[in-house]
Amino acid sequence: MTVMYYTCPLCNSPLLSHEKLFRCANNHSFDLAKENYLNLLPVQFKHSKNPGDNKAMVNARRAFLEQGYYQPLVDRLVALYQEKKQTNNSAPAVILDAGCGEGFYTHQHKDADNIVYGVDIAKEAIKKAGKKYPQCHFSVATLSKLPFSDELFSWIVSVYAPILETEFSRVLNKGGFLLTVTPAKQHLMQLKQCIYDDAKEHDEEKVPVEHLTLVHQESVSYTMNLATGQDTLNLLSMTPFAFKASEEVKTSLLNTPNFICQADFLIRLYQKAS
Repeated sequence: MTVMYYTCPLCNSPLLSHEKLFRCANNHSFDLAKENYLNLLPVQFKHSKNPGDNKAMVNARRAFLEQGYYQPLVDRLVALYQEKKQTNNSAPAVILDAGCGEGFYTHQHKDADNIVYGVDIAKEAIKKAGKKYPQCHFSVATLSKLPFSDELFSWIVSVYAPILETEFSRVLNKGGFLLTVTPAKQHLMQLKQCIYDDAKEHDEEKVPVEHLTLVHQESVSYTMNLATGQDTLNLLSMTPFAFKASEEVKTSLLNTPNFICQADFLIRLYQKAS
């Protein structure tokens, strides 16, 4: 029997691992799925039958990310982690990718000295993550009620996912860091201009973090050459404005190779008081 870092989503007691079964002291149990993930989202916590991205959206995102278009972003995120990470010879660092999707960013934060968890509400995404990246621990759960104890993580990364400061602060240890990625002003502007007559810049002033201390901010900006129309459609499916695109626009994009589009990311690093 092994003590894991998960807590029971029903009673908040620690979950103990009995090989492929996780059980708390109150006898609530959760099976490790064959794809190597835990479903810690009880039905009463769901707002719909299958919350989060569906299978088609998950497949499109993985196909796009695996082409390397966002690799400059993740390289910078990992570099910041390596630069700022806390070292403790008596215990490994524990980090969380909050809203991890299919694990593209999650697994690249794994090194020999840490334990990496990824959480997402989309079961289809977590199934893919758990199966492909067995070196990390993945679970289906809601970010508003994370299945972890207080002050567990030294590093939390949130890439284009809801930023819930109160809950993130709860599970972040003293002196720990929260790294967020949101769209900067010109992110995907050329794609937006295909859909909107009056495409607006992203608002960089929205800051959903009020109580943690901002210790670093930077942008990562570069031009992407999307080699195929399918790559462009996969990118479109990852955006909130995908539902606004007409079939005519989608057909046009599909038939346009080498679509030029701006990537423009805003990175903010926050720290919890020691």
